Amino acid sequence: MSCDYANGLSGYDNKGKCGLPEKFDDEETVERKVKILAEMIRNSKHLVVHTGAGISTAAGIPDFRGPTGVWTLEKKGLKPNFDKSFNDTVPTSTHMILVVLEQAGLLHYVISQNVDGLHLRSGFPRSKLAELHGNMFVEQCDRCHRQFIRNECVPTVGQKHLGLPCPVPKSNGRVCRGQLRDNILDWEDELPFDDLEEADNHSKKADINLCLGTTLQIVPSGKLPTSNKANGGKLVICNLQETKHDKSADLIINTYVDNMMVQLAKQLDVTIPEYSAEQDPTKRNCDDTTFTEWTLRKWQPVQKKRTIPNSHCHITNKKIKEQ
Repeated sequence: MSCDYANGLSGYDNKGKCGLPEKFDDEETVERKVKILAEMIRNSKHLVVHTGAGISTAAGIPDFRGPTGVWTLEKKGLKPNFDKSFNDTVPTSTHMILVVLEQAGLLHYVISQNVDGLHLRSGFPRSKLAELHGNMFVEQCDRCHRQFIRNECVPTVGQKHLGLPCPVPKSNGRVCRGQLRDNILDWEDELPFDDLEEADNHSKKADINLCLGTTLQIVPSGKLPTSNKANGGKLVICNLQETKHDKSADLIINTYVDNMMVQLAKQLDVTIPEYSAEQDPTKRNCDDTTFTEWTLRKWQPVQKKRTIPNSHCHITNKKIKEQ
């Protein structure tokens, strides 16, 4: 993600294995494996893609645990050389290929750990996207829980108040009295229940869980791709470092994600669209009187709100709480 995002998080020691060596398949091996993956996808009935920080490095955003990742350098007392803001980045080839694969009916759901907002900005539909850790271009009402797209990235992380009222009128014509917050999770924050529920359902249903640019160390997101194994589903991983679930994978492709995805698009005979600022939802809101929702599903009041433990930490024995 971003140094600004990382600096905004609270202190946390257990950030997983950082700086593991990278492995590269030769181009002939990559080409052979991509052909295998393309055939798997052609025969797939429910493809689900899981995305991590490695799909955004081509946009100039540092990852976390790579050789020059944010957490890797932090352990050495260093910081990445990163002078971009989220506002200055644009979706990569991988982001745009995922859009066209969904439009072609080949991709059924994306589950992202990323907060950079590039899936949103690529035009990927919210109804087919679970954002487990939040989105830098989204604000959320603390009362009605609706989400709204921003023109610029939020100035805070950790679900802090932004000093703005919810813009949505209620059925009686009165404005919701809620206040807007960023929806970026800090280490001890709870996952958004609707996103996690959808992610869990689609991961289990998937005949292929394809993991792009993630070492799968963070729970619960890192466990989702293996949840289809009980139903005979396949696990495919494209990453430069070894992952927590390499032993469970049916296919591992060690190369840059963009390299693999561009070859995959060619094998599947789909044209890679270019990013267009005119189609970017963050560019559509021109003034304070317009807003675009980014709510996963229509929010309805409930008697009991189930919550999910910490999205980032590696603790797995916490129970779901009832309020």
